[in-house]
Amino acid sequence: MPGEERGAPHTAGPDSPANGAQDQTLEAPATGLTEAEQDEIVVTGIRGSLQRNLDAKREASGVVDVISSEDIGKFPDSNVAASLQRLPGVSIQRDGVRGEANGVTIRGFGGDFNETLVDGRRLATATGGRSIDFSTVGSDFIGALTVYKTPDVTVAANSIGATIDIAYPKPLDRPGFRLAASASGSIQNYSKRIVPSGGLLISDSFADDRFGILASVIYTRHDTRTNNVFVHGFPGGRYAPCQLAGSTAATCNPTTNTTAPASQQQTIVGFFEQQYGAQQSYAKDERIDGRIAVQWQPSDDLLLTVDNNYSDQRINTDTFGFGIWFNQGSLRNVKLDENGVPLDFTQSGSQTDFTAGTDSNWRRSNQTGLNVKWDATQNLEIEADGSLSRSWLNPDGRVNGKGADVGYGFGIGPALGIAITGDSDEVIPSLHNYGVSGNPARWADTSAIGSHVTVNIANKNTDTIKQGRLRAKWTQDDLTLSIGGSYVDDTFKFRSANTFANNFWQAYSGYGPASGTTGGVAIPTSLYDRTVSTANFIPGFSGTLPPTLLDFSAVAFQNFLTGLGNPQTKTIPGYNYGCCGTAFTGTFDVANDVGSYRNINEKTWSLFLSAKYKTEIAGMPFHFNAGVRQESTKLASTGVGRLPTSITPSTTDPTLLTVNFGPSQQVTTRNSYSYLLPAVDMKLELTPKLVLRFDASRTLTRPTLNLLTPVLNIGSGQRVGALTADGGNPLLQPYLSDNFDAAAEWYYQRNSYASVNFFLKNVSNFIVQGTQRQTINGVTDPSTGQAAQFSVSQRVNGPDATVRGVELALQHTFGDSGFGFIANGTFVETNKPYDRNDISQSGFAVTGLANSANFVGFFDKYGFEFRAALNWRDEYLLQFGQVQNTGAFGAEPTFVNASTQIDLSASYQITKNINVFGEALNITNETMSTHGRYNNQLLDVFGYGRRFTAGLRIKL
Repeated sequence: MPGEERGAPHTAGPDSPANGAQDQTLEAPATGLTEAEQDEIVVTGIRGSLQRNLDAKREASGVVDVISSEDIGKFPDSNVAASLQRLPGVSIQRDGVRGEANGVTIRGFGGDFNETLVDGRRLATATGGRSIDFSTVGSDFIGALTVYKTPDVTVAANSIGATIDIAYPKPLDRPGFRLAASASGSIQNYSKRIVPSGGLLISDSFADDRFGILASVIYTRHDTRTNNVFVHGFPGGRYAPCQLAGSTAATCNPTTNTTAPASQQQTIVGFFEQQYGAQQSYAKDERIDGRIAVQWQPSDDLLLTVDNNYSDQRINTDTFGFGIWFNQGSLRNVKLDENGVPLDFTQSGSQTDFTAGTDSNWRRSNQTGLNVKWDATQNLEIEADGSLSRSWLNPDGRVNGKGADVGYGFGIGPALGIAITGDSDEVIPSLHNYGVSGNPARWADTSAIGSHVTVNIANKNTDTIKQGRLRAKWTQDDLTLSIGGSYVDDTFKFRSANTFANNFWQAYSGYGPASGTTGGVAIPTSLYDRTVSTANFIPGFSGTLPPTLLDFSAVAFQNFLTGLGNPQTKTIPGYNYGCCGTAFTGTFDVANDVGSYRNINEKTWSLFLSAKYKTEIAGMPFHFNAGVRQESTKLASTGVGRLPTSITPSTTDPTLLTVNFGPSQQVTTRNSYSYLLPAVDMKLELTPKLVLRFDASRTLTRPTLNLLTPVLNIGSGQRVGALTADGGNPLLQPYLSDNFDAAAEWYYQRNSYASVNFFLKNVSNFIVQGTQRQTINGVTDPSTGQAAQFSVSQRVNGPDATVRGVELALQHTFGDSGFGFIANGTFVETNKPYDRNDISQSGFAVTGLANSANFVGFFDKYGFEFRAALNWRDEYLLQFGQVQNTGAFGAEPTFVNASTQIDLSASYQITKNINVFGEALNITNETMSTHGRYNNQLLDVFGYGRRFTAGLRIKL
C-alpha cells in the first residue's frame, strides 16, 4: 500500500522515549495478509513519523516531545533546529550572515539554557558557550530528537529550558544489510550558484546478527549572499542644549562641567548611532560529518557499542561595505523624539570608511564513546558509558579574520547626518549629506580614498570533555528503580592574537593625502573589483542608502601595503612612524593578546536515584516517578591580568587611541558549589484517550564558560569617546529554577491529539551584565585631558524572576485522505519584563521570551508527500549588550523583531527504493531585524533570501 512497507524503522538511542515507540507497529488494515504478516507492517513517511512521535510523547513519564526520522536517511528537515521549531514552545535563532538556524529557544529560554546531548552524552563546543551550533549537526541520518521539557534525573538536570537528546542509528537496531544514499543540489536566490550535498550510510550485521557495523558520511555545502544594514551600538548619554536643532548658541562645547554655561552642559538624555553602515557578504559553508558505530552482542545479556562521531566545518566569508563612526559630543542640529532617539542630526568633518573583510573559520569536533549494557539478572540491568569529546576552533592557528578599512575625511569630510523615519521592522536609517566635501556624486570617488586601519585576528579555542556514567536499573512488576552517577571534566582554552596587541592596525592610518593628513597612502584603483548597487538592498524596507558599495579584497589591500616595503629600512610617506617602534617591518603579523587568555576547568560529579511506579486510582492507571540528582561542581579559572599605565593618541588619526599596559600577571580563581535537584512526574490516564500530567522539579544552568575569566580585559586598540573594558567572574553561581507543569492530553484518534500544558518557572541567580563608566588605574584620556572613562561590562548574580506560560497543540489527520496538520502556539509572560524607559536599569530582564506559533499542513499518500510549514515568533529581548557597549545607562538591550517564515517540502516515491525530493525555504523572503531600547533604534537587518533544494534518495 502507498506509504507502507514491511519491517520496522531504525530505533532511537537507548535512553530516548522514542526508542520503544519506534518499535511499535501501527494497526494494519484489511489486506488479505496473514496476521503474522500484518504485525510486521509499519507506516513510514510523514504519518508514520508523527504516530511514533505521538506514541513516545504519550508513554513518557514527564513532558516530552519527539521528532523521529520518517525513514532511514529521511529526517523531516535539512536542519536539526528547523525540525525542532515545529514543536510546541520551541523557536529558533538564525545566524545573521548565513541565515542558518543555529540555535533554539524553548519556553523562552535560549542558547545555554538548553543542553544538547548525543546519545546521552555532552558535546564539546569551542565557541565558548554551552549550547551547540545546530548548523554543525548533520540531520540526514539522525534517528530521533527527544526534547525533555521536564527533567529525567537519570539523563540530566542541567537545563532550565530543556534537554535535547540526539539519537543516531546503530547497526543492531535493525540487523541485516542497509544502505541509504542521498544527493542534492541547492541554490540561494541571491548567490545564484548551485552547490552539492550528499550522504551515504551503510550498515550490516554478521555472525548470526551478533556483530554489526555502521558507517556514514555526509557532505553539505551552502552558499549564501546576504545584505546587511547595521547600527553597531545605539548607546545612551546626554546632550548639551547647544547641540539641539534650533539652538542659537554662538559656540558649542558640550561638557559635564556644572559651572559652564547652561547651553554647554550635557543634561539632556538621548541616544545616538555609534557606527552606521551597510555591507554585503558571501559565505561558503562546507561541512563533512562522519560516523562509525560497532556493536558486539556476545550473549543475549550483554551488548557493547563503540562509536565515533566526527564533524569538520569550514566557513569562509567575504564582506565589503561601508561604516561611519559618530561621537555623541560631535553631533549638531539634533532632533530628538520623546524617547531621546535622534530623528536627525549632522556631524561636521565626518570620516567615511569603506570596509572589506575575509573570515575563514575552521570548526572541528570529534566524540568517541563506549557503552556497555548488561542484563545481570531478569530484573537487574547495568549500563556503563564513557566518552571523550573534543572541539577545536581554528586548530591550525590560522589568521581567521583579515580586515581592511579605507576612506576619506578630515579636510574633505562632509557634515554627515542620519534621518530615522520609521521603525526597525520596515525602515532603515537614511544617510544624508554624504560624499567628498558633501557632494553625493563623489560618494565612492576612488581618487579621494586612502588607507586607514588594518585588522588581523587569529582566534584559537579548544574544548575537551571527558565524561562517564554508571547506572543500575531494577525492574519488578510495576516498579522500576534506577541508581547511578556521572562525572564530567570540561576544559576550555581560549587564545587570541591580533594586530591590536602590537598596534600594527594603525600602521597606515589617516586616509591618505587627499584628506590632508600625513598618515595613510592613496589606494590604486586597480584594487577595486566593482561597484554594487544598493537599490532594493533590503526587501520590504524603505529608507535611503548611498547608491553603491565598493567591492574590494582585504587580502589584496594588505598585500598592497606590504608591497610598499619595510619602513625601518626605507622612508615610506604615509606610514605612521609613531605607532609601532621598530617592530613593524612591513607585514601585518599578529601578536598574542594576553588579555584574551582563558583557561577554565570545570569538574562535575553527579549522583541520582529514581523510582517509577505504576498503580491504579479508582480503576484509572496512575504513573508516579520521583527522582533526585545531586550535582557538585569545582571550577578553576586562569587568566592574565594587566593594568593600563597610559593612553597614547594616534599621530595620524585623532579618532584612534592606544592603551599602554604595565606588566602582566597570571591569575587563578577557584569556585565550587553543590545543589540537590529533585523531580516528580505524575500521570493519570482518566480514560484510554485522556491523560493528565503534573510535574515539579528543580533544575540549574551553569554560567557560560567564556564568562568565567578572572581578569578585566582591556583592549589595546581603542577609539575616542568609546573606551571599553570587559570582565568575567569565576565566582558566578548557576541559575536555579523551580519548575511546575500541569497538562492535559487527548489522544482522540490514531495519529491525532490535542493538548494544553501550563508551566511555571521561578528562576533565581540570574546572571546580569552591568555596564558602568569608571576610571581604571587613574590613566588620562588624551582626547579630553581628564581621567579616562571606560565603559566596563561585568557579570554578577542578580535578582530572580518568574516565567509562566501555556502551550497549546493540535495534531489531526483527516481519516485515510492523506491530509493532516499540526498546529501549536506558546504564550509566555514574566513578572520582570524590560522597562525601556528606566535608564537606571543595568542589564536585567528575562531574555528570550516571546509568543510563538507553528502550523504544518501535510499530505501523505500514493507515494507523494507534501509539507507546508509556517513559523511565527513575536518580538523578544535577545540579550543585553550590542556590538558597541559604550553607553552611560548600562548594557543596552538587543531586541529581535517579530518574524514569519514559510517553508515548503515535497517528495515522491518513484519505486520502493528511490525517492525524489525538493525543498523551498523562506519563500516569502522574510528578513531578520533587531533593534535597541526603542523600536526605531535599528541595530541590524539581514536579507538572506530564499533557498531551493532538489535531490534523490536511494535505500536498500
